[in-house]
Formats: sequence, structure tokens, C-alpha cells
Amino acid sequence: MTAAYERLRAQDAVHIWQGRAPDLLDPQDAAVLSAEELETVRRRAQQVAARYAGAHAALRRILAGYLGVPPEQIELGRQPCPRCADPLHGRPRIDWPPTDLDFNLSRSGALWLVAVAAGHQVGTDIEDGRTVDVEGSSVIVLTGAELAHLRAQPDERRRQEVFLRCWTRKEAVVKASGVGIAADLGSIDVRPATDGPVHVAHTEPNGPYRWLVQSLETEPGVFAALAREAACTGPVRLHAYTRTEATEGACAP
Repeated sequence: MTAAYERLRAQDAVHIWQGRAPDLLDPQDAAVLSAEELETVRRRAQQVAARYAGAHAALRRILAGYLGVPPEQIELGRQPCPRCADPLHGRPRIDWPPTDLDFNLSRSGALWLVAVAAGHQVGTDIEDGRTVDVEGSSVIVLTGAELAHLRAQPDERRRQEVFLRCWTRKEAVVKASGVGIAADLGSIDVRPATDGPVHVAHTEPNGPYRWLVQSLETEPGVFAALAREAACTGPVRLHAYTRTEATEGACAP
């Protein structure tokens, strides 16, 4: 392991990396992907493929900065789903090298976000603020208290902001737990009126039942959130991704 990993573990921290994937495929990104990832690239349209490759190559370089191995040698897999034990849609994990490093990747258009922690489950979500059907979606995915807070907002813009704050926080929680959108989002109250980290209850088999959830600062019009095990109380450090910094694990102490 590297000094970046040692700092991460010693501080009980979560590192958040944010970047923007290119619209054209970069051969240097393709060079670090696995055969499975390259097959996904080949099956997709040009822009979508380039963004997928860019985000996943960045993820590998970021993980390499903690693990101390070349990014192309990292083997990624999935935990079995905590509900049905299906290994095809559980939480992502590092199969090699052996490590307790945990991570989660979220993408929205060209934007991507990666959360990294040591010894704790994490989940993250990013949304580019595109127009959504707030009225139709909110009655399905919000709790009664969240819905009341949304409807108390003075205009459509503020209602959309509240909805996306709720949505990203909920998505971060269910990604951290490993069940994704199979969860009943309407049963998870993420307290959108509170800016700081909030404790959220959400229980899945064999997993934590309390999560520390917070919205993340990002560029205007973009919404993002982090969920981590409630026992993980260290600092959250945000980093703008550059290829060199990520590969060298140059995280601020």
C-alpha cells in the first residue's frame, strides 16, 4: 500500500475525486481497461463509449494511487447482492490486489465522481441537473416529510433543487448498501432541509443500518452526495482529478 492509503486509513477519511470524461476515446484510457471494460466500450456509441472509458480509466488510476500497482493490473469484481446473492449486481469491489479499500463510481453525462475509503462501505451519486419530472417522481421516491419540504419551496427551480438533493442522497445510500434502485427509495428519509451530514436509517441483510449522508459541493447546476457507514466519521476531502495526481496518489494530508 502507498502513503496515500496510509493517510486515508489513519484519518478514517473519505476521498472524493471529481472529473470530466472526454467525448473522444483516448488511447491512453483504453490501454488501462480490462477486456470486459473494452468490450463495453466497443458496444457503445462513440461519445458514450469515450465517456465510459474515461471515467473507468480514471477510476483505475485513482485506485492505483492507493494500491501501489499499475492501474491495468487491478482486478475489479462485485460483491453478491445483499438481498438475492446475485454477484452480477452487487457492490463493486477490488478482487486484486488484496485490500480493504472500498470505492464507488457515479457518472452523469461527461461528469463522474469517485468515493474512496478504507475499511468502510461508501456510495456516491452525481446528477447534472437536467430537467426532471419533479411532480411525478417526487410522490414515488420521497417520504412524507421530504415531500412536504419540497412543496413548501417558493418556485419550480427550488423544488427541483430539493428533489435532486433528495435523489442524490438516496442513490448514494442504496449504492453504499449494495442494492441500488431495487430499494424502496420512498422509505429512506435523507432530511433535505439539513445542509450538513445527517444520519440516515437504511437496513439491508448483512450490512450497516445507519449511514452518514451529505451533499457535496460541486460546480453550479450539478448535484452530488456521499453516503458512508455511520462509524466512519473522519474528514471528507475533495480532489479535482488529474491523471498525474491520481496515479501518484498525491492526496492532500
